[in-house]
Amino acid sequence: MAKAVFLDRDGVINELVYYQEQGIIDSPFTVEQFRLLPSVGQAIKRFYEMGYKVILVSNQPGIAKGHMSEETFDKIREEMKEELAKDGALLDGEYYCFHHPEAKIERLKANCECRKPKPGLLFQAAKEMDIDLSQSWMIGDGLIDIKAGKGAGCRTILLGRMKCELCHLMDEENARPDAITSNLMEAAQLIVSEVQSPESEVRERAPLNPKPRTSDIGLRTRRNHGANAW
Repeated sequence: MAKAVFLDRDGVINELVYYQEQGIIDSPFTVEQFRLLPSVGQAIKRFYEMGYKVILVSNQPGIAKGHMSEETFDKIREEMKEELAKDGALLDGEYYCFHHPEAKIERLKANCECRKPKPGLLFQAAKEMDIDLSQSWMIGDGLIDIKAGKGAGCRTILLGRMKCELCHLMDEENARPDAITSNLMEAAQLIVSEVQSPESEVRERAPLNPKPRTSDIGLRTRRNHGANAW
């Protein structure tokens, strides 16, 4: 079985966006707002060098809330892949939950099993990609990522700075990570120090632009609760 590093998207791979009029910090809603965080491509390549698959697992309710169209979401995905490819990095899979309990779009209104903090996306990826979750990591910038990773049996890394109130919340939510780092590259360096992998082991890579199975969000949400891979 393979081992994997599971990554949240917003706040881990790309910058979050501050929407001043709404007073919220959220995902990018347009291609122009998408900004890759520093050293992300290099960190992903480091995971590959250690023999890990790299898999995106992300709650993306922007369509359900009416913030963007399906077409815009797909364009943002393509922008992400193109930016990563500039550093020679790629993702082995992308698994998304498009649902939200208060969705404006009825077909996406659900209290599903794929929405983090539930571990459904990780379980689906493990089943479809033959992943040993006990040998894998979940990296995210929120406690819902940590809870999903722990629920799936992965080791976990939280990106961010420790605050006293966050310490208490971690304990209350049973979401204390195995480690805390400030960015994805530091997380990669931490895993390097934890895991020994033969330098000569080279994993066969997928094409930089495999055809994604994400063209019909309506179909996939009915079929598998909003999670998809390519």
